[in-house]
Amino acid sequence: MAIIHPFKGWLPEPEKVDEVACVPYDVISTEEAAQLAQGKPDSFLHVIRPEIDVSPGTDIYDDTVYKKGEENLKRLLNSGIYKQDEKNAIYIYQLEAASHTQTGVFTCASVQDYDDDVILKHELTRPDKEDDRTRHILTQQAHAEPVMLTFDDTSDITFHIEKLTLTQPPIIEHTGEHGVIHRIWKTFDTVDFVEGFSAIRNFYVADGHHRCKSASRVAEVLRNQRKSRPGEEEFEYFPVVLFPMNQMKIMPYNRVLKNVTPETVELLSEKFGAVATDQKMPPESGMVCFYYNRNWYMMKLPAAIDDNVVSALDVSKLQNNILEPLFGIKNPRTDKNINFVGGIRGTSELEKLVDNKIYDLAFSMYPTSISELIKVSDHGELMPPKSTWFEPKIKSGLIIHTF
Repeated sequence: MAIIHPFKGWLPEPEKVDEVACVPYDVISTEEAAQLAQGKPDSFLHVIRPEIDVSPGTDIYDDTVYKKGEENLKRLLNSGIYKQDEKNAIYIYQLEAASHTQTGVFTCASVQDYDDDVILKHELTRPDKEDDRTRHILTQQAHAEPVMLTFDDTSDITFHIEKLTLTQPPIIEHTGEHGVIHRIWKTFDTVDFVEGFSAIRNFYVADGHHRCKSASRVAEVLRNQRKSRPGEEEFEYFPVVLFPMNQMKIMPYNRVLKNVTPETVELLSEKFGAVATDQKMPPESGMVCFYYNRNWYMMKLPAAIDDNVVSALDVSKLQNNILEPLFGIKNPRTDKNINFVGGIRGTSELEKLVDNKIYDLAFSMYPTSISELIKVSDHGELMPPKSTWFEPKIKSGLIIHTF
């Protein structure tokens, strides 16, 4: 059964939240981070994207980058902007968008649970990204950003969440990108939450596979250095926000292609029945839209190549039946002729990329469902890269876990 671990979080003073809160490290490029942090010396981007503060041209994996991140974190924690709780706490984190609200528990999960597959994955991690986040965590002696997990909710956990959120005002309220409101509550009465989650069989990684794996690697390194046993030290736990799966919102993760020929596009009509359309997003699973030469088209995806749960995904059908055989994209993780665009950027972003000739063709996908994610995870399988885009995103810099 799953373990949660209350901890002494570092939280910004309420009047400082707007100055420090930022988007997660992995949804923006270095250039975008530099732009967002311009004129904001206390932005948490200086911690999670410290390459923006070193000499131009410095390799993002250079030692000076990691040292700068450590320096920036220490400065923030010692500046009076942040204050650490004196006792272990449980935090409630609520995201409210225009037509969607989700409320979860911000706490720590166990590295051992991750290693033992109590926390289930659905994506393959990349060694270079693992190495990067592992070095950040080890150098900073902190888990600067939480992982988004999901779970099958119980009335017991819902009761304890609502007992807090319906009777007390939040200690933090921040309006971020796209008008999303971020609220945080806090309680030092943690026993009911620990017991409630002990009845949950599995957690599922929604967003943050590399942060999970890096936390595991950090624990292994420090365990060997300190001759400790699993679970004994604070580095054995990493911050997560646990959202009920019935509240999760997944948007499509779209594809854009380079080096597309007119002859190949014609095959989409001849072989798969693509027709011109005014629709820019597929109306249901099993359909896909694509944008080419300033026109939108829609078609039905071919059937899955076998009975595997992964093959049944729309992203797999596209990859196995179209991207590889027609466009020669065998490995979408490494092929330079494909890139991925999160659904939050909308179909207008796809049109812009194609119209400006940065890419030749864009596929607009139907979103993977949470039930598909759970099914793949339960079977111990892995989805193709960039299968899910969870929205709204957790903000970074609101609660920090140090060890």
